[in-house]
Amino acid sequence: MQPSSGHSQTSFSALIKQPAAYLPLAMSVAALALVVGHVALYGIVREADEGTAAHLWQLLMAAQVPIILFFAITRVPQAPIEARKVLTLHVVAALAALAPVFLLGF
Repeated sequence: MQPSSGHSQTSFSALIKQPAAYLPLAMSVAALALVVGHVALYGIVREADEGTAAHLWQLLMAAQVPIILFFAITRVPQAPIEARKVLTLHVVAALAALAPVFLLGF
């Protein structure tokens, strides 16, 4: 189905520059950096109570959900292929931030 003359094609590079597209990516990278930094500074330590790093990680990961939902609701109908590429990046980045937590058993 071809877009009507009222719709403009949105390129991937234009789409990724929108805050709703890049903020979740930045938050996943920050969450991953937080885990890597914590392990680098303190090692793999089992704590009785979750520390500040764990709470920050949880906030960064949870705060992405409404932003990603907003992006999906507003952009998928306008540019489905490009928006799905961005959503795939969101999933990959979130999995990268989740992986060390589960692999290291935090």
